[in-house]
Amino acid sequence: ADAPGGAARAGTQGPARGTVWVDAALLDGLQLGMGDELLLGDARLKIGAVILIEPDRGAGFMSFAPRVMLNQADLPATGLVQPASRVTYRLAVAAPGNNDAPVREFVAWADAQVKSQSLRGVRVESLESGRPEMRQTLDRAEKFLNLVALLAALLAAVAVGIAARDFANRHLDDCAMLRVLGQPQRTIALQYLIEFAFVGLLASAAGVAIGFAVHYVFVWLLAGLVNASLPAATGWPALFGVGVGFTLLMGFGLPPVLQLSQVPPLRVIRRDVGALKPASIAVLGAGAAGFVALLLAVSSDLKLGLIAVGGFAGAVAVFAVLSWLAVQALRRAVPETRAPRWLVLATRQIAARPAFAVLQVSALSVGLLALCLLVLLRTDLISSWRQATPPDAPNRFVINVQPEQGDAFQARLRAGGVAKFDWYPMIRGRLIAINGQPASTEGFADERAKRLLDREFNLSHSAALPQHNEVIGGKWVPDEPGGLSVEEGLAETLNLKLGDQLRFDIAGMTTEGRITSLRKVDWGSMRANFFVMFPSSQMADVPVTYIAAFRAPATAGFDNALSREFPNITNVDVSASITQIQAVLDQVVRAVEFLFMFTLAAGLVVLFAAVTATREARAREFAVMRALGASGKLLAQVQRAELLGVGALAGFLASVAAVVVGWALAKFVFQFSWNASPWVPLIGSASGAVLALGAGWWGLREVLRRPVVETLRSAAVE
Repeated sequence: ADAPGGAARAGTQGPARGTVWVDAALLDGLQLGMGDELLLGDARLKIGAVILIEPDRGAGFMSFAPRVMLNQADLPATGLVQPASRVTYRLAVAAPGNNDAPVREFVAWADAQVKSQSLRGVRVESLESGRPEMRQTLDRAEKFLNLVALLAALLAAVAVGIAARDFANRHLDDCAMLRVLGQPQRTIALQYLIEFAFVGLLASAAGVAIGFAVHYVFVWLLAGLVNASLPAATGWPALFGVGVGFTLLMGFGLPPVLQLSQVPPLRVIRRDVGALKPASIAVLGAGAAGFVALLLAVSSDLKLGLIAVGGFAGAVAVFAVLSWLAVQALRRAVPETRAPRWLVLATRQIAARPAFAVLQVSALSVGLLALCLLVLLRTDLISSWRQATPPDAPNRFVINVQPEQGDAFQARLRAGGVAKFDWYPMIRGRLIAINGQPASTEGFADERAKRLLDREFNLSHSAALPQHNEVIGGKWVPDEPGGLSVEEGLAETLNLKLGDQLRFDIAGMTTEGRITSLRKVDWGSMRANFFVMFPSSQMADVPVTYIAAFRAPATAGFDNALSREFPNITNVDVSASITQIQAVLDQVVRAVEFLFMFTLAAGLVVLFAAVTATREARAREFAVMRALGASGKLLAQVQRAELLGVGALAGFLASVAAVVVGWALAKFVFQFSWNASPWVPLIGSASGAVLALGAGWWGLREVLRRPVVETLRSAAVE
């Protein structure tokens, strides 16, 4: 911008010679205005513009300091680059248009050069490798979207299987008549194979078209997250979508339909023969193997796929066993002499078809499990995102506060309205030995490990464990002599474990300690965090400065007054980063919730299919009951009781399973703490009953209105 608060414009070229571009914070801090001269080293340069957004600023902590950008030709005159100066070079790579293939090729070449020539300190940065809190948010969002896709595929498989079996049941008599008229089995099978292939192609094409249209909604929801146009869609997602559709159709829809070619002609006069049989072990095994491979491909995450697939497979087996036991218990629990007639008839309806009752409860449970899992994880995941960087997170980090300034500095913060702040000593130390052996970069192949050993650590000490840290190994003992607490990521990178001895060089003095605890640090909390801490309240004879992290008050001039009173401090303003993180989080949450609605709709389709799969059988049974004198009111009560019972049982089983699977996903995939409410099974049971009743009312209301004569005549003709 040409002035603070002015209209933004794209800077296609750097500053002109003799001018600089600066952050607005620098103008405020130095009491300068547009056109004033800035003394930078040995050169005086004119302030020509204000930097609003810098896409390639980087993710380092000091990147938050006020920025000054100058022309390359002016650099020698400043005298800033001297022997032993720390200079970092960054190369931004982009390709013309929307073709990112050249960028991928260059990055692959650069990585190969770094490895072959052992270029230390050289690395490739991207959006995913930026700030830890941003990387964590995007990583969790990606995993949740993968989970949504996986559950959508699973729900689609259940819906296809139920619908295909219902379709096959309704065409048994037609196929028996075709066999009587001389139609060969091969012809019948080929006919249904062609029909299913045609339907699958149309359905998959429709799904691809809807997905292509919906992706523009995602672009709109994520507008501004990346200031670049998305590349044109390729044909791979469409081919993958069609492949998923055909895999589901062939694995779960075709096996029951192909049994139609084996219907005996005798079924024309004896309707008790030729019923559909359970699929063979070979067919089930092939379908299950194909489906597992499909789910793993859809999830794009092996751990996520294995936990979800394994959890659902185990849940289905448990659902089947428990629902069969529930049916047997129900038969004995309802006293036919004292219970209401509608309850007795509903119990008989369920107990008369135990196998189908188990199938219906299992199918409903799978659908409700997916819905319950998504609702629980969505709610807690979004909550964890928002809590990771809360609205009152610190937006100022002040470093280089001297020990003798500590009391006055803290008093100044409180006087300015800052009631809550982090206050930790900060010690600069280099790791020089591990278990008595020199800590050399030659002993590590990992580039991050080499960078860590090449630089000094920011160490700290405190008798109390920081509130935003969690001990995951060993024990934090206040004021333990010679104790050390190490962040889990650092321990993994440097192959450290409990009991290891570390030696640090702190300003020429050697300090040694033993690892007594490992900590999990929430890097997204925007709090003061350290790789290594001494669990001690005091450390004598160690040069130390202090770091403060706080949320600055809205008072105008607070930062300038603080810097004038303590001119040696470095005040780092991270408010722009927090604002960006919150904006990205809000956009990601909207995108996740939008896709969540699609999977919710898929779950409701499964519920509807599972409830209405018995429509024709119910119609015949109700017609016989009405012919024998049962009233419409009684039959409606029977239907409601059956739907409520099946739905409540399915909801209870699904919610319990969702808690178990959700805990595993939260701990091992999304990596956030999660404790489900004890009310979840009760809410799940009530929700299952309501959803089953709603689906039954919508899909089965016609059964109670169908004329008795019409139903009985149709059954006789069949």
